[in-house]
Amino acid sequence: MTFKSGLLGMCSLLVMSGFANAETLTIATVNNGDMIRMQKLTDDFTAKNPDIKVEWVTLEENVLRQKVTTDIATKGGQFDVLTIGTYEVPIWAKQGWLVPLDKLGADYDVNDLLPAIRSGLTIDGKLYAAPFYGESSMVMYRKDLFDKAGLKMPDAPTWDFVAEAARKITDKKNEIYGICLRGKAGWGENMAFLTATANSFGARWFDEKWHAQFDQPEWKKALTFYVNLMKDAGPPGASSNGFNENLALFQSGKCGMWIDATVAASFVSDPKTSKVANEVGYALAPDNGLGKRGNWLWAWTLAVPAGSKKVDAAEKFISWATSKEYLALVAQKDGWANVPPGTRTSLYANPEYQKAAPFAKMTLDSINSADPTKPTVKPVPYVGVQFVAIPEFQGIGTAVGQQFSAALAGQKSVDDALAAAQALTTREMTKAGYIK
Repeated sequence: MTFKSGLLGMCSLLVMSGFANAETLTIATVNNGDMIRMQKLTDDFTAKNPDIKVEWVTLEENVLRQKVTTDIATKGGQFDVLTIGTYEVPIWAKQGWLVPLDKLGADYDVNDLLPAIRSGLTIDGKLYAAPFYGESSMVMYRKDLFDKAGLKMPDAPTWDFVAEAARKITDKKNEIYGICLRGKAGWGENMAFLTATANSFGARWFDEKWHAQFDQPEWKKALTFYVNLMKDAGPPGASSNGFNENLALFQSGKCGMWIDATVAASFVSDPKTSKVANEVGYALAPDNGLGKRGNWLWAWTLAVPAGSKKVDAAEKFISWATSKEYLALVAQKDGWANVPPGTRTSLYANPEYQKAAPFAKMTLDSINSADPTKPTVKPVPYVGVQFVAIPEFQGIGTAVGQQFSAALAGQKSVDDALAAAQALTTREMTKAGYIK
């Protein structure tokens, strides 16, 4: 063996040895654009952490929830980092299923996280998940239609103003509908919108002793308002419309107003995909003067399951992916408009981001006006704005959503839908032991 070949052989062994000693993180995530971008930028993380390898398991949202829930409940240890939402974090943290994130590094700047987002991920003063991106909901509207009708949208409208304006700008003959709102059944579809809306009407899912509240006047007022408004000013077939369907309607010029996720702002204002891109204005979600607006609060977050044997490496990855430096990396590669929104105060103070995202201020104001620890006018025993952070809510929320979708479709009355919601919710909560 020559000296040169021997040296090459030793180098190869050293490289192979380095790979062999590298710790492999398995990360479960959802298949949306921001997470796909994160995977493409992973080389930046591994270059800074050569002793850590990353393997991705990328899944559709419903499949992701099913797999990570099964794994975490059994402490199977299949994943080292989980992508979960604001709904799961407080439930799983209280179950002891998540590791508190107390080793994110001295320069991570936890205090830069938006308080409204951070509070929903914090239990007993400890952060159990770091937000990758956050959102609220707001009004997106057609400025041209408002000008034509002689209307001016306030920055903070009331529901009465929104309803009056929606009816005024409706032109069904020309397929222009004053307002588009979610009607498709599901705890994350129509019930996300309706629960947040009901909060602004003074309604709540449960009283302080976990008794269902659908038999109370506040829910009747909220649901009646919604059904009548959609009947007068909404598009046909609204009970089948969720986020994507309403997005398509708005982008094609058929909606005068749309109240939905703040993340949609970049889509409706993009001339490549939206016919009305140059006419879109933004306002806070409406209220009724009771101290709560009809907007929700959500974040996709990264967390470490208690079953992981690689907690230190997992926290290093989470620190990288949710840091200020990561936002700057995305901006450098893909422009400020594509930076994951809704997580850090410093982003919204950045002039470059403000210039690239004209909707930035309204997004931040919407996020800041939602409080998951005090979501309703009257006191409640739960956390969550557009959901109730208990394990039973997914099933109950979807079942109630089916009743309210049927009321919107005219298949049953508002009174019958509310009575059914009250009965099924009471039955499930009694079965689960919340009601003695």
